[in-house]
Amino acid sequence: ADMRVERRFVPARCPRAVRRGDFVRYHYHGAFADGTRFDSSYDRGSTFNVFVGKGQLIAGMDKALVGMCVNERRFVQIPPGLAYGSEGVAGVIPPDAVLHFDVLLVDLWNSEDQVQVETYFRPEACPRTVQVSDFVRYHYNGTFLDGTLFDSSHNRMRTYDTYVGIGWLIPGMDQGLLGMCVGEKRIITIPPFLAYGEEGDGKEIPAQASLVFDVALLDLHNPKDGVAVEQQLVPARCERRSRPGDFVRYHYNGSLLDGTLFDSSYARNRTYDTYVGKGYVIPGMDEGLLGVCIGERRRITIPPHLGYGEEGSGKIPGSAVLIFDIHVVDFHNPADSVGITVKHKPANCSVLSKKGDYLKYHYNASLLDGTLLDSTLSLGKTYNIVLGSGQVVLGMDMGLQAMCVGERRTLVIPPHLGYGEEGVEGEVPGSAVLVFDIELLELVSGLPEGYMFVWNGEVSPNLFEEIDQNHDGEVLLDEFSEYIQAQVDSGKGKLAPGFDFEKIVRNMFSNQDRDGNGKVTAQEFKLKDQEAKEQHDEL
Repeated sequence: ADMRVERRFVPARCPRAVRRGDFVRYHYHGAFADGTRFDSSYDRGSTFNVFVGKGQLIAGMDKALVGMCVNERRFVQIPPGLAYGSEGVAGVIPPDAVLHFDVLLVDLWNSEDQVQVETYFRPEACPRTVQVSDFVRYHYNGTFLDGTLFDSSHNRMRTYDTYVGIGWLIPGMDQGLLGMCVGEKRIITIPPFLAYGEEGDGKEIPAQASLVFDVALLDLHNPKDGVAVEQQLVPARCERRSRPGDFVRYHYNGSLLDGTLFDSSYARNRTYDTYVGKGYVIPGMDEGLLGVCIGERRRITIPPHLGYGEEGSGKIPGSAVLIFDIHVVDFHNPADSVGITVKHKPANCSVLSKKGDYLKYHYNASLLDGTLLDSTLSLGKTYNIVLGSGQVVLGMDMGLQAMCVGERRTLVIPPHLGYGEEGVEGEVPGSAVLVFDIELLELVSGLPEGYMFVWNGEVSPNLFEEIDQNHDGEVLLDEFSEYIQAQVDSGKGKLAPGFDFEKIVRNMFSNQDRDGNGKVTAQEFKLKDQEAKEQHDEL
């Protein structure tokens, strides 16, 4: 009788068929012609594992397995001459028995095999590939050659994170991950001698099993990596670059290497404000924000050891590389003073503004990025102040000093001399640097410091009597007020400019009314100069 082989099921895909010398794992039922079963691998719960064509099987089986694909099912009829012959096997197989086998091929490899890599998706951009000693984060499905799933990182909802090429993985995986890009997907097929070998893993993976990993690489870095900075837009004019200790306001989008956005300042509609180089932010950001210009856009790539480490944070997984796309809105240093740039100086510039002068000026106020905040030109009237009297922010009081009528300046005012960390609700952001373009239109000279009123000529020796018009030895506020008004109107005296007349007079009066009873007596009445002299004499 001849041997008969019926190919009961052949899979559509058959990348490889059994050849002599291959190692196979298969399931089978063995039965006699009448259907009585004499053996079954299924009953034992494990495949039959053997080399083909090396005389380890009965001759008929050695032949019947050749040409089989994984997942192929064959019905094989083997005559005794290619089986156990006239001897049989005592107690199991009678002499001259024809044997019927129902065979399902589960696995197939050869000791000459190597790791097989099939990339089925590769991103267009691949700036770097996996090298030995890199650390990777990937997702995978692990199956046997017959497609049975034995493990999946997707089911655990977390990546597998490991070093490559240093023995943390099975040898085939150490090798199969090399050269991969972030975003690449590949199928890595590993023979058992580069996987779990003759023992299996004692759990899901049986002895001598080929493994197939469908791998998607999400993340890649090396412990030696530093911060990588890619300048995407640097303004043509960059007068100053950020240094340690500066305070920076910037917008950012934060994403993972696979493009997942984990945070954005734009979404919150406000900048992120911080000192740089002082440890207030993750080390990679502290470094990546140095040397920036105002208005610059850069991409900062931060390895996990300079980011959130092995633990991660919030939406950031452990050991993740971070990408920050930043836009620098402004920065300053707490030591900054007011920056003054003179844009235009008239030919005649002898009278310079000083503390106490009354100034009328126009201004445009903007942020460093050019956002216009406010302008007197749009209001059509000047802004009027007494210089150095706290009517404007400190930086403005400083920037308007020693200016002449017709002069134009640009002032850059840091927040500690402007509106501070709070800013102005709805108008000036907190910690913002301000830019003022100013033009001085009018200057009324003030009085010497501390004076609200001065005489233009000699002072009358009988001053008290002149003020005390009804000669009752007491001066009331009304009398005092009328007298001062008369001196100013006649040009004999001058009031400090820019203040309310009533207020100044009340102030002067209460200075003289030493006991505060609303009347000034000749005894109480003294000029400022006399006071100073008396103090000098005492000294």
